[in-house]
Amino acid sequence: MANRLADATSPYLLQHADNPVDWWEWGPDAFAEARRRNVPVLLSVGYAACHWCHVMAHESFEDHATAAYLNEHFVSVKVDREERPDVDAVYMQATTSMTGHGGWPMTVVLDHDGSPFFAGTYFPDQPRHGQPSFTQVLQALTDAWTNRGDEVARVAATLREHLSAQGGIQGTTDDEWPELLERAVVTLAREFDQRAAGFGSAPKFPPSMVLEYLLRVSGGDGARTEARRMADATLEAMARGGIYDQLGGGFARYSVDREWVVPHFEKMLYDNAQLLGVYARWGGPLGERVAAETADFMVRELGTPEGGFASALDADSEGVEGKFYAWTSAQLVEALGPDDGAWAAQVLEVTEGGTFEHGASTLQLPQDPEGPGSARLADVRRRLLAARAQRVRPARDDKVVAAWNGLAISGLCAAGRVTEALAAGELLWRVHVVDGRLRRVSRDGVVGAPAGVLEDHGCVAAGFLDLVQVTGDAVWLSRAGHLLDTALARFAAPDGGFYDTADDAEALVARPRDPSDNASPSGLSSMVHALSTYAALTGSGRHRDAAEAALATVAVLADRAPRFAGWSLAAAAAMAGGPVEVAVVGRPGPERDALERQARRAPGAVVVVADGPRSDVPLLEGRTEVDGRPAAYVCRDLVCERPVTSVADLEVALSR
Repeated sequence: MANRLADATSPYLLQHADNPVDWWEWGPDAFAEARRRNVPVLLSVGYAACHWCHVMAHESFEDHATAAYLNEHFVSVKVDREERPDVDAVYMQATTSMTGHGGWPMTVVLDHDGSPFFAGTYFPDQPRHGQPSFTQVLQALTDAWTNRGDEVARVAATLREHLSAQGGIQGTTDDEWPELLERAVVTLAREFDQRAAGFGSAPKFPPSMVLEYLLRVSGGDGARTEARRMADATLEAMARGGIYDQLGGGFARYSVDREWVVPHFEKMLYDNAQLLGVYARWGGPLGERVAAETADFMVRELGTPEGGFASALDADSEGVEGKFYAWTSAQLVEALGPDDGAWAAQVLEVTEGGTFEHGASTLQLPQDPEGPGSARLADVRRRLLAARAQRVRPARDDKVVAAWNGLAISGLCAAGRVTEALAAGELLWRVHVVDGRLRRVSRDGVVGAPAGVLEDHGCVAAGFLDLVQVTGDAVWLSRAGHLLDTALARFAAPDGGFYDTADDAEALVARPRDPSDNASPSGLSSMVHALSTYAALTGSGRHRDAAEAALATVAVLADRAPRFAGWSLAAAAAMAGGPVEVAVVGRPGPERDALERQARRAPGAVVVVADGPRSDVPLLEGRTEVDGRPAAYVCRDLVCERPVTSVADLEVALSR
């Protein structure tokens, strides 16, 4: 029999709709019920592609005895962290404060006011490795709630006060951004893995935003040479490793090992959207191939009928992580025959013992075959992809998240996939903007209730501004301006930064505010990008001032922990240079295309392309062809140099 989650729109909540646990969705009704029964609230937060969320669900939430205990002693609330990032952020802060680490599934126990007094992540169904079972944890919590109420209240009050104090952000540094940008490269170089590339050790995540920053400050000598070296090495290592789907394109969430060999196989839209843009801007044969394949993957496997992009593909199929993606030597021979199978095993690093589990291997491509081997590899990949299509596919979380679709629009624009980017933009504006306000999620073309948070406004506005740049259509400029002005009115903090929720959003135990980049850009860094780009396109001093004020609030973080401020650093790098604005104007054709390609190679430049002058896009106003030829106008702060008509002259103008 289905529980209350049967009517949810979130695929993650729907996965739990048939649990024997009497789940509630997050909201005042759940807390009122807990108060009426005088029991605590058990909050369980996860997401559809989360492997350990599935494990805990199978072990505990599908178990009738565990469910009976939960139903008797708790009001159980299930939250999709991707649908409610505000709830997730507040209680993840509590979890890391109490335990020293975080992750999903997140398990937090709350009093009737929403204040936490216990937190953890995954709990096994049996005691294991010194960790208590989930049932033992529940029994101890019930005892504490029943017999030690004063202690529970004291812990909850302390944590509530701690969470409220997290709303403040450290002040700015006295140093100028150029010095901070140089110093960040030095700090990143100390954390760089000289052997396997990337930063830190296992598990190793794709550092998309840091790579964008490194590309923007590369060139020249000293730290700038080091920036390029780190970016080149990391982009190549990821593209050739098992974290990249060598058959179908697209990247997995992270590598469990240092060398990028074995991924955690879930494939997230936000990772692939960002990496698509980075590889497109990196360029070269490898970058162009990976960008094209990643765009194809996104459209083919994450595209929705409405024109948007689904959130993720699961790591598991048939209950086994990676089963869809891994291969044995025997499976290669079965799909390709003995000769091609043996050759493919050698080229793609499929070993007899396996590089993954159960004798299977992930596919890697340490180097590209030369000569006839290139065509042979293309044929092998095509045949293996067809064979893999016969396997049971991982489940798809098909909700459309506004922020991540904004990132997808930006990535697709960078890769030249304008048609798909426009379709996603139209969906976001048509479906997600309700009564002038942006909503967070939709599914099957129906918008959900959760309000858009700061990252939604920043990422969608940035995506719309990228559409302006590739189409010259001012409607996207107007739409981006609407979102940015809404954010300035509703999310602004007194110090020039931003809160992650609007001033009229549901009040939680604390108003979340986190400038750190994680898997995707923080709300603050995405707003800085969008505000500065809007200012570059329009000449708006108000938006430029807002970008600079917000950037100042993250300077200390960027200086101390640049790995968690890559997108802010990338924005600062672009703003420190002017920023560079390029208007490419002329009839479509090879000459205009060549100028556009050269312009887009300029790190962090705002580039707008149009057939002729446009009064509704200030950067295009008065810009015409020169002597009947397409022309490029290089500007800084809307002050432009003389137009150029050759790629060579444009390269010189951009290098000044």
